[in-house]
Amino acid sequence: MNTYDREPEESHVWGEDLSDSFGHGEDVPARGHSTGGEEGRAAGRERVFSPLPPAQGRGFARTWWGQTWLKALEDTALDGQQLKKGRRLAREGTVGAVSVRPGRITAVVRGADRTPCRADVLLRELDESEWDRLLDVIVEQAGHIAALLDRDMPPRLVEDAADAGLELLPGIGDLDPECSCDAWDHCPHTAALSYQMARLLDEDPFALLLMRGRGERELLEALQTRSSTRAAAESREEAEAGARGAGLEGVDAAEAFALGAVLPPLPTVSAPASGTAQAAALSDGSSEAPGLDLDALGFLVSDAGKRARRMLAEARSPGHADSPLPRQLTQWEDAARLAASRPGQEVTARLAAGCGRREEELAQAAAAWSFGGSDALTVLDEEWSPPADVLRRAQQQLDAVRAEGELPGALRSTGAHWDAEGANAQLRFGPDGRWWPYRRQRGRWWPAGGPERNPAEALTTALADEGEAAANGI
Repeated sequence: MNTYDREPEESHVWGEDLSDSFGHGEDVPARGHSTGGEEGRAAGRERVFSPLPPAQGRGFARTWWGQTWLKALEDTALDGQQLKKGRRLAREGTVGAVSVRPGRITAVVRGADRTPCRADVLLRELDESEWDRLLDVIVEQAGHIAALLDRDMPPRLVEDAADAGLELLPGIGDLDPECSCDAWDHCPHTAALSYQMARLLDEDPFALLLMRGRGERELLEALQTRSSTRAAAESREEAEAGARGAGLEGVDAAEAFALGAVLPPLPTVSAPASGTAQAAALSDGSSEAPGLDLDALGFLVSDAGKRARRMLAEARSPGHADSPLPRQLTQWEDAARLAASRPGQEVTARLAAGCGRREEELAQAAAAWSFGGSDALTVLDEEWSPPADVLRRAQQQLDAVRAEGELPGALRSTGAHWDAEGANAQLRFGPDGRWWPYRRQRGRWWPAGGPERNPAEALTTALADEGEAAANGI
């Protein structure tokens, strides 16, 4: 049964006390909607996130997938004034605890008159065949599982899913509103819930996958099973091929049977650990040693744990032994990677000083890294002069979308950069053939979002309301 067809049971949990009922991101049993009976409830197909503090002075989305969520909202809503009112409500902290379930998010939102309304936003679940294809896509690349465990949504995963006919992120018309205020389109309440959801997605993209139909634990177990099955099949094929190629006689069946009685059983393969690793306390309450920064040390310990977990997940994936070694990051790339996790002003200052750069330069690099890793950093730092044929194809792509009326305003080109006339927006054409949006702030060009194949979509991101842009400071 599609979860759109049945409403959750009305109960006191949707009242005023909802905001205090659950901890951040807690898995709770599903209530009143189809999740496959007891099996669905056991899979943790509902998470309730505690209310977030007011969002004064910051954007609602800093990741590219959070911004894509907001773009779907803003492209879907018919009345921009309702969105502005919703942004104001979300900024003021009027959105209560957010329940995330397959196909639906729900929260109680207090309007401008402080009247509480139940707001729901619906997103289509993937069916079983679609999930089967998505699991194949994720397992195919070792980095996909590792990135998800690190609370990241790599653009390559979304692109690979699209190649398989799957849309992970919502597009225009995909976010369907329902509200107890009886509005027929997005109202301030559903808009506020959607803006709040962008902040939650920034922190945990598993929430999006839950909306598409699978909880984190259930998804990781399915991935583990599929990875193990694929690895076993590949090992068996390699062994059979090796035996045929070398003309080996093999092992006598009686001997193999006898060995089975004395060899210990294989250990159970456990699913990869989930959740965010927490560094142990490094202080016993006594005074710190001179020159020792425990906060910075704790940050490095936590980062090392995350990287170790990602490397372990990659090592367990099929075909990892034959994959090439990853390129070692430069000092500047590693500093940008570390700074992108927002370690605090003191640690950021030390990272910048260690690279001989100013803090604002590192802030730009960190913003770029959060949108696209080393590819985005290359687009930020390096002046690329495309060959004439590449530049001509890029210009033809711009002309094509302009002819279709999708490209607002005129653009002035300088090398691989196109500046929007009369606006603080810029497009950069990367060596990978994708368009990167930039926005001018404080006299410098800052990355404004992830890469797009369509220059019109990238320019729309660059021209977005600066109040809703991804926060670039650290």
